[in-house]
Amino acid sequence: MKLSRNVTFVLQISVYVLLAAVVIYLFPRYNNAFNYHFEVGKPWGYDLVTAEFDFPIYKTDADVLREQQEAVRSITPCYIKTHNLPQGLFVLSLNDYEQLQRDGYNRISLLTDKHVAKTIAFDELLTPKSAYERYGEQCDPNIVPDSATNALLYKSAIESVSLTFGMVQAGERIIDRGEIVTTQTYQILTSLSRAYSERNITRQQSVYMQIGYVALIVLLLALFAAFLAIYRHSLFEQLRVTLFFTLQMALMISTSFLILRFTTDDLYLFLVPYAWLGILTTVFYDSRTALTLYLITMLIISLAVPTPFAFLFIQLSVGMVVLCSLRKMTQRAHLAHTALLTGLTYAFAYTAFTLATDGTYTHLQLRVYMFIVANVGLIICVYGLIYLVERLFGLVSDVTLLELSNVNSDLMHQFAEQAPGTFQHTLQVSNLATEAAKKIDANVLLVRTGALYHDIGKMLAPQNYTENQQSGDNPLLKMSNTDAARTVIEHVTNGLQLADKHRLPQVITQFIGSHHGTSLVRYFYNSEVNAHPDKNIDEQLFRYPGPKPSTKETAILMMADAVEARSRSLKEYTEESIAAMVNQMIDAQIQDGQFADTPLSFRDVEAIREVFTEKLIAIHHHRIAYPTLNK
Repeated sequence: MKLSRNVTFVLQISVYVLLAAVVIYLFPRYNNAFNYHFEVGKPWGYDLVTAEFDFPIYKTDADVLREQQEAVRSITPCYIKTHNLPQGLFVLSLNDYEQLQRDGYNRISLLTDKHVAKTIAFDELLTPKSAYERYGEQCDPNIVPDSATNALLYKSAIESVSLTFGMVQAGERIIDRGEIVTTQTYQILTSLSRAYSERNITRQQSVYMQIGYVALIVLLLALFAAFLAIYRHSLFEQLRVTLFFTLQMALMISTSFLILRFTTDDLYLFLVPYAWLGILTTVFYDSRTALTLYLITMLIISLAVPTPFAFLFIQLSVGMVVLCSLRKMTQRAHLAHTALLTGLTYAFAYTAFTLATDGTYTHLQLRVYMFIVANVGLIICVYGLIYLVERLFGLVSDVTLLELSNVNSDLMHQFAEQAPGTFQHTLQVSNLATEAAKKIDANVLLVRTGALYHDIGKMLAPQNYTENQQSGDNPLLKMSNTDAARTVIEHVTNGLQLADKHRLPQVITQFIGSHHGTSLVRYFYNSEVNAHPDKNIDEQLFRYPGPKPSTKETAILMMADAVEARSRSLKEYTEESIAAMVNQMIDAQIQDGQFADTPLSFRDVEAIREVFTEKLIAIHHHRIAYPTLNK
């Protein structure tokens, strides 16, 4: 079902709104007004920062944990004496004894049966086994841990450790642009960020921040839609194209945001195959659209990454390499070549940027290079994804077009056997259309492939078409003009049925349905008018069902088909007669309004005329007669 233009536009807007909502929902939240990104050993990339209020400097989690462990080890654990043993022995169970030994305690506090606490050195403690070996006494443990008291002691020791180690006074200078973030400065900046999050005023500031992020995301998506509307209007009007682009953006952005939300390390972003954006869009459309889509997506993701400049530098470098190395993908080797170059660019850009900002190679991480290798593997996997995209969105890649244009395929073999004359006509039309497409920068491979299939409907009744009639007997001349016209027109509907049977892509069936547009079957229409000059003849009985061509490629095929067929009926082949025939056929199609829906310019039409004339002259040039031997 074909949707109206207004309905399509509303659905497209809804798709963009839905994408914006998903991006905003998954966007990593920042809950304070101190939204700066910084790392130890790297320069501060912002303006001067001074303390707006007093705040404590917090210790690192590792330092706090270490001090808490030391505090716990400094206490004296408490035990309870359950009964007396001969010779005043103090016997622990083996597990309790080993636990004391592991914790490093050298004494315990013992509460005797008289509720008197006394300190016992660790050397005085025995296990049942050691008591038997030393004193020959079979003893059960007579002291056990006082769990309740020990829990209070542990809690008190942990709480005694301060989480801070100093104060920063209001107005104190912290760091300025270009200065290196040291370990101490990092702790101060982290403490300042924490202080902001604990202040009551940050809620309002956080709301403003999120409003700003929402506005930026909406702006970037609007810029992409504007690019399509201005420079790729034919794509902008197609709902499936909108779905294809937004689905790609949603996949990459949501994957990146989920990584940033659930990990604290943005290096995992090296695993995300952002190159898919450039590859898929270039394969199905063009590199300029791919560059815009890639750039907008990377800008949105950079709003959330901890190091936006490094992210953009590396990813844009990779994107440029992808687009430069994969203008067209007609072989699997092209994808492997692009994947290899992408991996090398990732490794080079990461290494160079780290050395430039850190001034040392020690900050280079092996796992990043492992992530890059995995990324290359994911890029190669896009070959299978291309097939899935073709099925989901009805698109056709150059790889598929090459497979379809193989004249050794089963369908082409069947075509050549059942309708040999039409098949030869098809090859000539394909050659003409291909040369014209090169001249006006149309999709050459698409025109070539569409031309091969445009007349496959004649396979079902090849004897009805003059190019297949060897004996000169034409069944159409035995019919009425209306029946003959209907029979000729049927090759279009038959072709569409065969295309559906063989599951040909929609872009190929467009050539089958539109290669005659809504033009007249002129021979039988003129014959009917001449036979009944006083009768009002219904033109619709003699017109093809259409649709008219709507692209440069389908328009080229319509011209090439008409010109090649007409060239076979010329009485003489001269430059003048061929040029006149080409002009006459194309002018008649223009006057009939067949190209009104195409983006062809006058310059394009003139270039196509010249190409057809040159090629037909070359095909029908005079040859010299070979002399015979005199006997």
